[in-house]
This record gives sequence, structure tokens and C-alpha cells, in this order.
Amino acid sequence: MIKKLLSIFLIAFSTFISAQITGHITDQNNAPLPFVNILIENTYKGTTSNDDGYYELNISTPKKYTIVYSYLGYKTVKKDVTIDQFPYKIDVTLEEESVSLTEVVISAEDNPANEIMRQAIAKREENLKKINSFKADFYSRGLIKIKDAPEKILGQDVGDLGGALDSTRSGIIYLSETISKIQFLNPDKLKEKITASKVSGDDNGFSFNSALDVDFNFYNNTIELGNKIISPIANNAFSYYRYKLEGVFYDDRGQLINKINVIPKRKNDPVFSGAIYIVEDQWSIYATELSVTGVQARIPVADLITLKQSFSYSEKEDIWAIISQSIDFRFGMFGIKGDGRFTAVYSNYEFNTGLTRKDFSREIVAFEKEANKKDSIFWNTIRPVPLTLEERTDYIKKDSIQTLHESKPYLDSLDRANNKFKLSNILGYTYQNSHKDYRLGYNVPILGSVQFNTVQGYTANANVFYTKNYDDYNRFFRASGNIQYGFSDERLRATGALTYKFNSISNAFLTVSGGVTVKQFNPSNPISPLINSVSTLFFEDNYMKLYDKSHLSLNYSEELFNGFRLYSGLSYERRKALFNTTDQTFFNDKNDAYTSNNPLDETAFGVAPFETHHIIKGSITARINFGQEYLSYPDAKYNVSNDDYPTLYLGYEKGFGATNSDYNFDQIKASLTQSFSIKDKGRLMYNLKAGTFFNADDIAFIDYQHFNGNQTHVNLDGNYTNVFNNLDYYSASTNDAYFEGHIEHDFNGFLLGKVPLLNKLNFNLVVGAHVLAIPDFKPYQEYSVGIDNIGWGKWRLLRVDYLRSYQSGFQSDAIVFGLKFF
Repeated sequence: MIKKLLSIFLIAFSTFISAQITGHITDQNNAPLPFVNILIENTYKGTTSNDDGYYELNISTPKKYTIVYSYLGYKTVKKDVTIDQFPYKIDVTLEEESVSLTEVVISAEDNPANEIMRQAIAKREENLKKINSFKADFYSRGLIKIKDAPEKILGQDVGDLGGALDSTRSGIIYLSETISKIQFLNPDKLKEKITASKVSGDDNGFSFNSALDVDFNFYNNTIELGNKIISPIANNAFSYYRYKLEGVFYDDRGQLINKINVIPKRKNDPVFSGAIYIVEDQWSIYATELSVTGVQARIPVADLITLKQSFSYSEKEDIWAIISQSIDFRFGMFGIKGDGRFTAVYSNYEFNTGLTRKDFSREIVAFEKEANKKDSIFWNTIRPVPLTLEERTDYIKKDSIQTLHESKPYLDSLDRANNKFKLSNILGYTYQNSHKDYRLGYNVPILGSVQFNTVQGYTANANVFYTKNYDDYNRFFRASGNIQYGFSDERLRATGALTYKFNSISNAFLTVSGGVTVKQFNPSNPISPLINSVSTLFFEDNYMKLYDKSHLSLNYSEELFNGFRLYSGLSYERRKALFNTTDQTFFNDKNDAYTSNNPLDETAFGVAPFETHHIIKGSITARINFGQEYLSYPDAKYNVSNDDYPTLYLGYEKGFGATNSDYNFDQIKASLTQSFSIKDKGRLMYNLKAGTFFNADDIAFIDYQHFNGNQTHVNLDGNYTNVFNNLDYYSASTNDAYFEGHIEHDFNGFLLGKVPLLNKLNFNLVVGAHVLAIPDFKPYQEYSVGIDNIGWGKWRLLRVDYLRSYQSGFQSDAIVFGLKFF
């Protein structure tokens, strides 16, 4: 209690000594006004008011100031003050702005809003290029709350989320702040140096709200917000929006501001609704109040996202620059509902400072070493937007909870309660020592355990594990084991693995594994155990082909430098052929029968596709992510994918020391893959692969290059750029040169969203083409057209494709059903 009271005193005292100009902003009814912009006139030094209407403007020099208070829908107020000493208090009441059409001449021939928007669109690029570069200070606060959370989700206890939920099952689950300095170079270079980061309840945490994540520029044709959302002043905006002039008003400079209502032509298009404010004659953006639904943004968990921006004019540079932004959102999934807000304040701009591309690197966000170690006095000195009472309370509460939760007595008591073995733990139990951060246990997965194939019959699995974490998960040790029993072949097999992670910067991993297991001939595992079990038992289609593998393997991977990751492996293997041991089925069709386990000949029962042998295999693969950007933390590095560049894989594999010398081989291979948006036209994905073998005329069929087929015509992967959905699993396998190419385009509502009635279903049209070429095998092609995003509400799990395959003419067609689970 004494510590808590001391914390409250220190926060209050530091607020008192640091807040130079403070005040409360209300409307004429004495209601607090949040998100009011407060600026020193003719500067970009300012702040905004919090949800309770309170503000703090940190000024260090006593002198005369003109302070400007502006808020959308209210008249701007200017206060001339002469400050002799600090702190200085100024409370302000704002009056509602009269937005009228009396200044506008309405023409029967044209909507006046259309002409205003045409002018804004015509000036879009010019206004965009006015800011070639800038430096600025940035502040962000993120707040996420849950309301009426269920006690269980899918049978699992939710708990109180680490003390975040109160007795009403509501509360703040995330509160964080960021202070940083940012640099920008047109069109798309943004670099951020985070000097302070604070997460409620985690004094070692780093906030994930940064300038990079809220860089929404409506002068661009699209805004990246889950989906590519069309800007109301995009070049093609009239294809997506209708506009209505709500009214006009004058700002404090006497500049006429047009309030334009933005109305989507089709509700499921990737577009905004709301209002955009345009400055007359300059045709610049004055402010935005725009919303997008989760359906439009392709963010299923979101209900509504509202983006508000306010701009301020610099006469010196003739620039309207963003000074504040808020992102409000509502969400719901699995019975959990909540809302949140991310607030951003930009200040102390320096425009067109001569920055060049040499001033930027692939490092886009960097945290100072002690960024997350700042105390409350520091934050109350520098925080531009004061905390609300709810936020102050959450910091104090979560800090106290963290202190308790990290204490050894608490961790020991928690472990004693959780480590008690109960009857419900019969299928899974974990023993943990939270103070030393390790856990061990076992589990018997119900769904993953009971499977069926014609080699083993029904199978049962059990897993054991041990984990030990170091340095907040930057290093860890993992040990795991798996045992599997086949009831038909009456064989128990076991595997195990030891993994050590060295750091979170180069993310170096070392794994030693070994044991005896059954493996598919194609190491990509083209058919899942679940699909194979259903296909086998219900339809007598035993597509999965297996062999017995005993091995001892060593694998190491590390990012040697940014964008270049190396994977290496060395293994000793004994491979043995397996045969069917059961003909059990649920529905026995007299005209159908199981095939053999020989992928070379489905009628070769009892004939091995290769002889039992031992072999040593070595492999090395380089993954090159061109243009890879990254975030630098004091003890970690997080890579960020860049859609503008592809990823290249280069690999070499060698088999040597085989007991049958014919089974030795060499293979080189390469692949190139990329996925990127084409403005508002959807997303294009491609995957190109090629390779060739050397000294491989008589190698074991296991080591052939196999291609992912799909004879079940059910796809659970969600990725169609790595599979031929109408090709047999092993009919095209080769030990020679090969090329395969996949390309697919998801129109993401661009076409179907424009078809009346059909656009209400929110389906996506997807088209694809796939080709395979190998020697002595006529080129194989597949062409598909499909409908994705099928479902209802937020549950869009189904995709259906019609495809046709060709090989020296038309071969066959098929319907493919795809299921995706987020």
C-alpha cells in the first residue's frame, strides 16, 4: 500500500512540475472535448487533449505566446498569453461551428461536391510532392479494451487476462506509449528512432504502436489498412464514390473549408465513408473523418475502423501537414467484444531538409537501448497528451500486478496450483517452474492422434516435451519426443529432437533429431493425415504412400546478414519399403479397391519401389529476401516483408555414402516467389521453381523431385501457388531437370464487387495458371477460376475452384474445395 501511494504521489508530483501550460477544454454545455489540437501559432509545436478534455503543452521559456485551439465542428479559438512563470493554466470553451450552404451557388447541372473533388484529385500529386522530406517528433498511444468477456472460449478458461479484467469481465488489455523521432523522404521512405517505449504491466516490453504502422497518406491513391483502401481523392475515386457538399465554414485564417460527405457506391468495395474537408483554391486536405468496415478492410475480427486526421498550415512552406491522428476501432470474435484507439501527435516539423536515399537504410524502426526503462517522471515531462484517469489507474494497477506476478512466492503458489494432477489431465499434463522458466509434460492429441492409413492401420500418438527459456525468450532450449503405434502393422516408432536458439538478432537455431518414423515419399507431405484418413476409410482411396525412415540429423540455420538466411543439414538415414497391412474400410465398394503402397505401380502389391539402404544426405539452402526491411530492438531483430521484391531460394542437395552406390546423387534447385498488390485490382502471387539432377540415373524413388498433386480435390493449405490440384501425387516425379510455375490473381472484389446483387455477397474472383515441364513428359498445364471468401458474416472459410488440366490436349476437369482457418 505504501509503495502504491508513493507511486501515485510521484506521478502527481512529476505531472505538476513538468506540465508548463495546462488546461481543460469543454463545449458550451461543459462537456469535455477530446482530440482538440493545441498549437503555438505559426509553429508545429503542440499537443492534443485527452479523452477527458485535459491537455498539457510543454513550454520552457516564459514569454508572450499565441495559442491556437482547433477542433472539427467547432470554431477555432486563439489565446494571447504572456507567461511570467510556470505552470500556467488556461481553460477553454469552444463553440460549435456553423456549417452552411449559404456561401455556395448550387447548380442544377452539376453536384458542387463533384467539382471540388475534381479539383482536389487534379492537385493530388502536386500536394503530395510539396513535402519532399521532413523530420518530426512523434508520439503515439495505444489503448485496447475488452467488454463483457466470456469466461470460456471453445471450452478453455479465459481467466482475467493477467488482472486486466474486472468483476464485469471488462478492462484494458493493452496500453502503450511511444516517443520517437521520424524522418520521411517522398514517396515511401520512413525511418523511426524510438527513444521511449512504455507498456502497461510490462516494464521490459516494447510498444508495437509506431509511426510506421499509422502512416496513412490520403494523397496516395490507396491506403494500406489491411486491404488496399481507395482514397477519396484517388485518380479513380469517381468509380468508387459519390460526393455531397455538407457545407462550408472559414478557418482562423479566413480560408474557406468545404466539408464533403464521402459515400461508397458499393458497400463492400475497399472504400471509406464519412467526411473529408477540402481547402478552397488550394484543394488541400484540411481534415478527415473516414471509416471503413472490417469486411471492406478484409480484417474479419474488426467491425468498424474510423480514421480521423487534422492538418495545420505553414505559411512559410505553403504546406498543410498532419498534426494529429486517431484510429478508433470496434472488434468482436468468439464472443469477445471490445474497442480501442491509437492516437498519434506529430510536432516540431522540419520540412524539405535535403534528406536523400543515402540517409535511409533497410532499418526502418530502431529502439534506443534504454527506451523501455524510462521512469514516470520522464514520461510526465515529455508526454504531449496527458493520461486519463482510467489510463493512470491502469498503469498503477498493472505495475503492481507485475511486481506481484514476478515475485518468487507468487510464482511458486501459482505453480503449486497448476501442477496438481487431475483426472482431466490424463490426456495432457504440464509441470512448470515459472520462477526458473521451464516446463515439461506430455499430451495425447485426440484429433491428431487417431489416424488411419493402409500401412499402419489406425495409429495413436503421444508427445513429451521440455522447454527452458532464457533472456525473455531470446534464447531457449526445446526437447521433444513423439511415439506412434500402428495397430495393424503392430509397430511402435519413436522420434525426438533437441533445439537451441542462440539469439533473436540473427535468429540462429541448432537442431539435433533422430528416431524411427514413417514418411511420405514427397517430403512436402502433399496429403494431410486427416484428409487421407477420410479418403481411405470412406472412399477406398489410399493416396498416401509411406516408407520407413530411421535417421540421425543435424540442422543449423542463421541469418548471416540482412535478407540472407542460410539453412544447412546433414543426416544419416536408413530407408526401408513398407507394404499394406490392412484392407479395412467403412464402405466397401465392390468396384473399387485399395492400391498398393508402391507409388511407381499401384498394382505392385508386395513389390518394393526401392531396396533397403543406408545413405548420408547433406543440403544447403540460401534464402534471399530482396529489399528486406527490419525493426531493431536492443536485443532482437524483426524482419518485415517487402511486397515490392521477390524471395529467391538457391539450394544444393547431395546424397553420398549409400550402401547402394547407384543411390548417390547431386541436385541443384532454385525458386522465386512473390505476392504483391496491384493498386485496387487485387493481389498477384507467383511461384517459379527449377532444378536438375547430376549422377542420378538410378537413385531411389524417395530422392526424386516430387510435385505436389491433389487427387482428393480438397485443399486445407490455403496456398494454391505450390500445388497442382488435378495432378496425381507421383505420376510426374523425376530424377532429371524440371520446371514448375504457378501464378494466381485474387481480384479481391474488384470484379464481382461491381456486379449488382452479386456484390452483396462479398465474394472474390480468383484465377490461376500452373505449368509443369520435365524431359520425356509432355508439358502439363492447369487453368482455374474460383470464388473465394465464401461464408457468412465474419466466417469466410470456403473457396471453390473449377479447373481444367491439359497435356497434349484437354485431359480432365475438376471442382476443388478449399478450407482456410485464418
